[in-house]
Amino acid sequence: MPFVNLGLCPEAASSILAPQLMGYQRAAAALLLGEPFMAEAALEMGLISRIVPPGEVNALVQQQARKLASKPLSSLIATKRLMKQGQAEAIAQRIAEEGAVFGRMLSEPAAREAFGAFVEKRKPDFSGV
Repeated sequence: MPFVNLGLCPEAASSILAPQLMGYQRAAAALLLGEPFMAEAALEMGLISRIVPPGEVNALVQQQARKLASKPLSSLIATKRLMKQGQAEAIAQRIAEEGAVFGRMLSEPAAREAFGAFVEKRKPDFSGV
């Protein structure tokens, strides 16, 4: 998750959702170090439920869609609502907070250095910011 590498902070409630999904330590490593990770690591961290070879994705999606379509819609809706209940307010609040900080950080020296380095195709130097 490259936010810090860009001189920014997490957005889209990832500062609350990542620790919930991955555990605090893994989320901290992902958010603070900003290193890319492969599908296997995403599976291990709980970000994804399975890895599917590219040639099998469409068939799996169709199969899963058929399974869901065969179930009672009211049960699916109620289950999903219950799973998300209580999180909506916290997530909305966190998105607003992250958005304010993110917006402020866009004009700070670290972000300007990160974006300038990207345009100039060089590694950013944060030592002076």
